[in-house]
Amino acid sequence: MTPSVTALLKQCVDGKTSDDYVFTRDDDKPGKPGKRVRDFRGAWETACEAAKCPGLPFHDLRRSAARNLRRAGVAEGVIMRIGGWKTRSVFERYAIVSQTDIRDAMASLQAKQQSDNAEAAAQQKSAASEENQFGQSSGTIGAKLPESGATAQRRQTAVILPN
Repeated sequence: MTPSVTALLKQCVDGKTSDDYVFTRDDDKPGKPGKRVRDFRGAWETACEAAKCPGLPFHDLRRSAARNLRRAGVAEGVIMRIGGWKTRSVFERYAIVSQTDIRDAMASLQAKQQSDNAEAAAQQKSAASEENQFGQSSGTIGAKLPESGATAQRRQTAVILPN
C-alpha cells in the first residue's frame, strides 16, 4: 500500500476494536462505534456529481487503474495481482489498449531504432578513425560484428600461408 492509503486506513480504524468494521458511518453517540457501511452507491453518486462527472460507475476505476498501471510500465503480472485478475483473458478485458497507446509504442520503437543506428554509425566511424591513425587495417573488412560460434572457430584455426 502507498503511504497515503495506509494513512487513510489508519484514520478509518482509529478508536475501533478488532471486532469493529473498518468502514463505518459516523454515529453521534460518543464511545459507540459508527454503523457499518452496507451500500455506498448514494455517497458515490453524490461525490461524482460534486466532481462534475455524474453517472461514473465505480467499477470503471478498476479499468482506469489497469490502463494507467500499464502505461506507467508496470509488468502485467503485477497489474493482475493488484486488480485481482486470475486469468489473462479477463485481465485483457480491463487493460484496454487505445490508439494512443499503439501510436506511443510505435514512436518509442522508432526512437530506439534511430538511437541504435546512430550508435552503430559512431562505432564504425571510430573504427575507421583508428585504422587511419595507425596507417593500416586491423585485418577486418567492414563493421566489426559479433561472430557466431562456427565463424569464430574457423577464424581461430585459419592459417596464413606465405605467397
